[in-house]
Amino acid sequence: MRLLLCVAVATLLFIAAPARAASDYVEIEKRLTADQMKATGLDQLSAEQLGLLNTLLRDNQKAVVEAAREESETRVLGTWFGKKGIEPVSSTVKGDLRGWSQGMVFNLANGQRWRVTEGEYHIGKPVSNAKVLITPGKLSGWYLQVEGHNPRPKVQRIE
Repeated sequence: MRLLLCVAVATLLFIAAPARAASDYVEIEKRLTADQMKATGLDQLSAEQLGLLNTLLRDNQKAVVEAAREESETRVLGTWFGKKGIEPVSSTVKGDLRGWSQGMVFNLANGQRWRVTEGEYHIGKPVSNAKVLITPGKLSGWYLQVEGHNPRPKVQRIE
């Protein structure tokens, strides 16, 4: 529970920080020294041109911040709460499957490898090229479902 609370607080801080940064735009003439303004030719711009440049830069900063916020929601919230960007994995297990226990690695036909982190199960008769579906959990982690078998071990992707 404490871990979930820490994750929620970190997520809110991570998402709130870029939103706050969008309103903290500093005009270009305040960011550069007089020498830098001269070296870039910005000292030659009229007040209207400088104002337009600042507007364009401010709008661009807002767009970048919004894109980063959306990406962080997909990455962070999606992992824990099943939001967009998290897709189930469907494949088959290479070879015969006789069951699983903690630490066992599933080698899938699509090239992915998944390690069992929780759960144990023995299949009486080995299953060849068993079909599996790996789905995200409601709060965290991933679960592997072997077609025709009820237990779902918690698994972790091996990179």
